[in-house]
Parts: sequence; C-alpha cells; structure tokens
Amino acid sequence: MPGPSTSRIALAVALASALALVVFAAPAAAFSPLLPPGKKVYWGVSDTGDPADFGQFSSDLNKHPAVIQSFRTWGTDFDEVITRWQIARARPMIHLTTADNNDGHELITPAQIAAGAGDRYLVRLNKLFYEKGMRAYVRPLGEPNRCLNVYAAYDCAGASRGPEHSPRAYKQAFRRIYVVVHGGGRAREINRRLAEAGLPPLTVNVRALPKSPVAIVWSPLPAGSPTVPHNRPKHFYPGSRWVDWAGTDFYSGYPEWKALTGLYRRFSGKPFAITEWAVESGDDPSFVDKLFAWVKTHRRTRMLVYYQDFGDSNSYRIQNYGSSLNVLRARLHSGLFPAYARGAPHLPPPPPGGVGAP
Repeated sequence: MPGPSTSRIALAVALASALALVVFAAPAAAFSPLLPPGKKVYWGVSDTGDPADFGQFSSDLNKHPAVIQSFRTWGTDFDEVITRWQIARARPMIHLTTADNNDGHELITPAQIAAGAGDRYLVRLNKLFYEKGMRAYVRPLGEPNRCLNVYAAYDCAGASRGPEHSPRAYKQAFRRIYVVVHGGGRAREINRRLAEAGLPPLTVNVRALPKSPVAIVWSPLPAGSPTVPHNRPKHFYPGSRWVDWAGTDFYSGYPEWKALTGLYRRFSGKPFAITEWAVESGDDPSFVDKLFAWVKTHRRTRMLVYYQDFGDSNSYRIQNYGSSLNVLRARLHSGLFPAYARGAPHLPPPPPGGVGAP
C-alpha cells in the first residue's frame, strides 16, 4: 500500500491528467458561442482608445454596454487595450485588420494567413485569452467584401485583386484563424482540424494549444461594396464548421434592409450580430426605431454594437443627433438588454439603479 505522500502524488497526477483532457482534448463542437442569457441581446459600443468616451456614452444613454469592440492591427499586443476593457467592465470584441495602423499598407495577405505565415500571432492570441480566462468575441477581417479594405477580394470597380486576395483565400484564412485561436487540443489534433479545413499544418512548434474562451464572428457587408454579384456575402462564407456567429455592419447612410434580411435568413443556423451600426451625417430617429424593430422580429439577433469612430468630433457620435439619441435611450430600457456580460473583465455587481442598471 502506498504511503500518504505517494497517494497525494498519484492523486495530483490523476487530476492533472484529467485537466489536460478538458483543456486540450475538447472537440471543436464544444466551443461556446458566448450567447447572452435567455432571449436577451448584448448591447455594445466601439472602443475609441479613450476610456472617458465609453463612460460618457454610458452616461448619455443611462445604460452600461455589455460589450466593447476594439479594432486591432495584426501583430499588435493587447496590454493597453485590456486595461480599457477592465475600466469599461465589458466583454471584449476584437476586430482584426491586416492594415498597418500608421500608413495603411497590408501586413499579411489572406493567402499568407491560410498558408500559416501568421501562425505565431494566432498562437499568441489563443494563449492570451486562455491564460487570462477572458471571454471574448474575435472578429477577423470584417467586411471582406468592402473594396477599401486591404484584404478585400475586389477593388472598387469590381475587378479581382488576384489569388492572394480571392474569396477562397479569405475563406481559408478565416478557417485557419478559427482553428488556431480556438485551440483545444494537442498539436496533432490541431493539425487534423486544419487538414479537415483544407489547410497545411501548424508552422510553429507547439505541443498543444489550450481551449480559449472565445467565439469567432464572421461579418461581411450585407450587399457588398461594390454591389456586384460576385461580391455578395455568400461567396465569402467559410462554412458552418468554422463560424460561431454570423453578422454584418449596417449604417443609416446605406440602409440595405432587403440585403440585411437576406443575410440573416441565409445563415439561419448561427446567432446573429449587428457588429457595427451608426447614425451618420444627420439625425435619423426613424432609422434607429426601424433597426430595433427589426431586431425584435429577428430573434436570432443576439448582439448590437454601436460604432462611434475615433477623435473628439465625428459624424458617427450618437450624441450629435438629439432625436436619434432619445429613441436609442428609450429602446435600450426595454428589459431586453443586460448591462453586463458574464465573465467580463473585473465584473462588479450591477449597481441598484442609474448607469449600468439592467
């Protein structure tokens, strides 16, 4: 019979082995989409880089956003932005772009991502969210059918930008991001999932990737820019196995209601998000009212994120449009929108009233 110390060692080994199975061997189907509770809808706002803007937005609406969306450049770190998430006490959504933050040049092409040239950064993201235990939405290469994005397949005249940026290259890049950032297996398991996605194995030497608590969001424009047949969203869908949420961006200047509903219906197996929306260049309370009515009748819509751009003064700030602001404030207090997401950074108990109260 083993002595007490031997028994404790054996128990520790067994527990560690069990934990490893949970962390590394979970199948892809077990990944959580991080849905809001019940039939609720998460309300969110974009991150301007200044925590004061988040606080002012919350105060002006008398409603704390449950989600904060930050726009990050490929390869950049997250120390500063995590601090803003903690100050905001909101669950993060991260939009990843491959455009350099300084001069806008392309840092890596979709085809290069698909081939594994960006694996080192994807592994960093996987480990970041796992190690911090931070639930997050990752939105890679949003609006792939918008010609002004460096990773877009077509220019603004509708001409192809070549095989490095083709719809197929985008879809393969998205699949790779999905598999690696989710993680949840030893290297051979990750490579098996990559092979099933039609992709080459990992290009970095890792024994395993932990299962990170993230959900991956696919979000094309509803009609495309330019609005030509080969630039429609369906040509950019990576496949249901590699998407947790479907979504789109929707602005008052381009109210493509038919395309919005068509996109919602086409991808009926996924929770839906309006990943960016805004009133722009003029007060438009009817647009706000119609959008919230649309959300109410399209019940797979579980997230709605307002885009307020950057800088002190811009055409997207809802505070510039008094009637629209009043409609938005009223709609947010319907009881449908919780003030906090579970597992948000440093989540405090909700206050009994005022800003942040459900």
